Formats: sequence, structure tokens, C-alpha cells
Amino acid sequence: MTRRRTRKKMAQCLAKASLLVALFLPSQSAAATSDWLTSPGGAIRLVASPPKPDGSIPAVLEIKLESGWKTYWRDPGASGIPPQITLDPAGGVALEAIRFPAPKTFGEGPGRYVGYDSSVAFPLTLKRVSGEKDLTVRATVFLGVCEDICIPVQGTLDLTLKGGVFDNPLDGARIDEAVAALPKPPSEDFRVTKTAFNEQAGTIHLDLRLPRHEDKPEIFLAGPAGISFGAPVVGDLSGDERRVAIPVKLFGKDRKIGGKAIALTVRAGYRSMETTLAFD
Repeated sequence: MTRRRTRKKMAQCLAKASLLVALFLPSQSAAATSDWLTSPGGAIRLVASPPKPDGSIPAVLEIKLESGWKTYWRDPGASGIPPQITLDPAGGVALEAIRFPAPKTFGEGPGRYVGYDSSVAFPLTLKRVSGEKDLTVRATVFLGVCEDICIPVQGTLDLTLKGGVFDNPLDGARIDEAVAALPKPPSEDFRVTKTAFNEQAGTIHLDLRLPRHEDKPEIFLAGPAGISFGAPVVGDLSGDERRVAIPVKLFGKDRKIGGKAIALTVRAGYRSMETTLAFD
């Protein structure tokens, strides 16, 4: 190989390497992350991408947990603090929903609660509601982390989304990964086939079709204010289906379950499914 061809090949390699650095190293001008809000046991931040043409803004609330610490699901049970986020409307962004990957159950009896024992990211459904070019997301966050006892964590997270600026690809990958980890909609082999509510016994009954060879599901329910759920009892396997009974307690003025949407999340092996239950 001649010296000229060698120099040309080296130049091509350097050009490719420079392109990779430009694509994958964080860019200060395009960063779409807030500063970390630190607390005992972990840290919290927002990650967001610029608005899409329809005004939606891909985003996540990222929670980094230290070993041995936990945080809570949207309905943590009798104890625990569910994640709560409030956006400053002056920033031109509204929060429409917060979504959750399938959690785990910890403890038993009165000390039973539902949450996560490793770092987790909650996808956020954000919407642009202002015509301003640049948007400021200012989120007040309130949640709990626990080791032996629950510690409330509260603070404000800020980030700016500049119009026409590409986001950091690494931030986009974090958002995509969090969305991919969410429970999937019901499918032919993983769904609820029958629902019933025994008002006298205060129990929800479900017939649950599970993926083949997965016979030990974890069941989680979350409902509106005025409803609490006990530990699900999973019956024997019949074919690919299991009968599940969930104790329900209704309190407050409206002690009816009819017309109230209840979110059901099921974990079976490496898969998870989520659907909404409704009763007459």
C-alpha cells in the first residue's frame, strides 16, 4: 500500500470516528435533562425530548436508587407514597398522564406494599399547550423512598426545550427504553377472560389467561380514591387460566364499584400486561 493511500485511509477512519463522537457524546447545548434532585437513598431527574408535530413531548421521570432502597408504585398499598408530579402551567407544558412499569410486592399483612427495588423510569405524557418557541418544564415532584422507613422526597425539577434543537440521542434512548418496559395491552394468550364483583363478600373475581408455562402471576390493582385492594389470592391452574380473587374495601360517601375504572397490571415471568376493569 502506498503512503498516499495509507494517509487517505487514516483520514477516512478519523472522519468516521469524529462522526460517532458527534452522534453519541452528550451535547451541552442540546441536553434535555434536569439536574439531579438528590435525597437519602437515591436521586431523581427529568429527561425530555423536543415536542413532536402533534405537540406531544416524550419524557420520563428517572429515579436512581441506591442498593437496598425502594420506591413506590402508583397504588403502594396501605403504606407508602405514590409518585406525584405537578407542572407549572406558565412553562407552556401540561402533564396528561404518568405511566408505570410492572412493580413488585414487598412484605406481608399490614406492612405489605407495592413498588420497585431498583432504579426505574416512569414515562410521562406531556403536551405542549403554548405557542412559544422555547418551553420551560418546571415540575414539582413528591414521592417516597424507603430502606427501613419511608422518607418523603419533594423538590422542583427544571429543564428547557429549545425549538429547532435536536435532543441528545442518549436521552432519547432512555425514553425509548422506559416506554418499552411498560406492560403491554392484552393479547390472545395473556388477558382477562371473565370479571365479576361479589358485593356481599367484597371481592373481585377474575379469570386470567396466562402465557404458556407461566403459572405464578403477580397481580396489581389501582383505582380511584375511595377504593383499596387486599392481597390477591391466585387459585389453581385450569388449562392456561387461573382464577384470582382480590379483596376490595370501599370507603367514603360513594361505596359503589360500578362505573369506576380500575387499572389491572399482571406480571407473568418476563412479560407484563395491563388493562382496565369496569363493573356495572
